Amino acid sequence: MSKHPSHQRVNLASLADQVLLDWGLRPYFSEAALQQLELIDEAPVQVTPLIKDLSHWPWCSIDNDDSRDLDQLTLSQGHSNGDMSILVAISDVDSLVKKGSAIDEHALTNTTSVYTSAKIFPMLPEKLSTNLTSLNQGVKRASIVVEMLFNHLGEIQNFDVYQAIVQNQSKLAYDAVSDWLENRSELPQAARSVHGMDAQLKAQDHLAQLLKKSRLKAGALNFETFQPRAEFEGEHITKLTLQPHNRARQLIEEFMIAANECISKFLMQHGGASLRRVVRSPERWARIVEVAHQYQETLPELPDSVALEKFLAKQHQLDPLRFPDLSLVIIKLMGRGEYVVERQNQKPIGHFGLAIKNYTHSTAPNRRYPDLVTIRQVKAILANQDPPYTNRELEDLAAHCTSQEDASQKAERHMRKSEAAMLLTSRIGQYFDALVTGVAQKGTWVRIIDPPTEGRLSGDIPKLKVGQRLRVKLIYTSVEKGFIDFVITRSPSF
Repeated sequence: MSKHPSHQRVNLASLADQVLLDWGLRPYFSEAALQQLELIDEAPVQVTPLIKDLSHWPWCSIDNDDSRDLDQLTLSQGHSNGDMSILVAISDVDSLVKKGSAIDEHALTNTTSVYTSAKIFPMLPEKLSTNLTSLNQGVKRASIVVEMLFNHLGEIQNFDVYQAIVQNQSKLAYDAVSDWLENRSELPQAARSVHGMDAQLKAQDHLAQLLKKSRLKAGALNFETFQPRAEFEGEHITKLTLQPHNRARQLIEEFMIAANECISKFLMQHGGASLRRVVRSPERWARIVEVAHQYQETLPELPDSVALEKFLAKQHQLDPLRFPDLSLVIIKLMGRGEYVVERQNQKPIGHFGLAIKNYTHSTAPNRRYPDLVTIRQVKAILANQDPPYTNRELEDLAAHCTSQEDASQKAERHMRKSEAAMLLTSRIGQYFDALVTGVAQKGTWVRIIDPPTEGRLSGDIPKLKVGQRLRVKLIYTSVEKGFIDFVITRSPSF
C-alpha cells in the first residue's frame, strides 16, 4: 500500500483489497471470468409469446446520484375506480450470467457487491453490472416484471409476474426527487422530459406513504443507522456525511418490499422451495424490555413488534440525536437477518423488522446473489421448466449467503472506520463533543458529532451511561486497523 499522504484514495483502495481478503472475499475477478466477459458483447432483447414488449412505457429509476448498477424500474398506472397498478421491472441478470459459469462462480463466492468510499467491489464485472445488465436510460433490457394492483387504501388486491422488455425513460436520483416531492426544488430535468412523469411520481409517492403507514401499524420497525460515508475532492477525503432517509428512498423501499413479498408468494404458489430473507422473533426480547425500561417505557413480556415500534417512534421524536445509538442497541438484540429455505405449506418464519410473513430478496440481482437465484427460479416457473436448484443446493446457498453477507458488512464497517481515521489523523490533539454509545467489559465507545465518527475511550474512565454527553480529546488513529482513540477531558459537557 502506498504510504504517500497525497494518495489517500489509492491508500484506502489498496487497504480495502486486503480487508476483503481477510474476510474471505475476492477483490478481483478470475482470469476465467474475464475471458468469459470478453465473449459477451450485447444483452439479449427478444419479444416472444412469453416476453411482453413494454419498452415504450414511461419507466423510471430512482437511485443514488452515483449509482450505475440499476437493478429495477418502477411505473404506475391509475384506474378509474381509484385503484392503482404498480409495476416493478427487475433486471434479468440471468440472461447473461448463467448458473455455473465463471462469472457466476465469482458472484457466488462474494454473494454481494461490497461498497467502500474509495473503491467499489461489484459482484458482477462492471461491463455487466453498470452496462449490459443495468437498466440504464435509453436502452432496451430484458426483465422480470412484478405487476401489483392496489386499492385506494393501499391494500394489495392481486399481482402478476411475467417477463418483459423494458426501457428506462428517466434516470432519477433520490435527493433531487425527494426535494421536489417536498416542494424544495423543481422537478428534475430527466423527469420533465417525460410526459406525465410528474403526476406518476406524485401518485407513487402517495401510495408509498399509505404502504408505509400500513406497515408501521402492523409493527414494522423504523431504525436510523449510523453509517457515515467519506467524500473526496480529488485524492483527498474532505468530510464524512450521513445518508438522509427521505421520501424518495421510502418510495423505492416500499415498492421493493411489496415486490419481494409478491415474488415470495409466487414461488410458494408454484410449489417450490425458495430462499427467504428472515429476521426471527427476538430471543433476547427480555433485554429489549430492559432497554425500554431505562427510558421509563414498558414493553409486553412476549415479543411484540407493534409495541416496539411505538417505543422507537416516541424516542425518535423525543431525542433524534441519540436515536441512531438506540437503533443499534435494538438491532443487535434482535439478531441479524439471515437466509433460510422455506417450502410450501411450511409455517413461515417471517421478517420481524418488516412485520411480514412472506419475504424474499429478488429486486437487486446485480448486487446480491440470492436475488439472482430467485430470478432464475421465477424464470424456470414461467417457462414451465424444472427448478434450477435442488433443495440441498438451496440449503447450502442459504448458509453461504448469510455467512458472506456478514463478512461483507464487517469489511465495509472496517473501511468506514479506516476512512474516518484517515480524515482525523491531522486532528490529533483536538477536542470534540461526544455521546457515549457503548459501555461493556471490552471497552467504552463514543460517537463524536462533527465529523460523525465513532471511537474508543482510553485512560481512566469513570462510570458512564449510554447516551451521556462528554467532551473528548482525540489522541490516536490507525488507518490500517481502523482505530480511533479518545480520552475524556475536564471541559464542561455540551
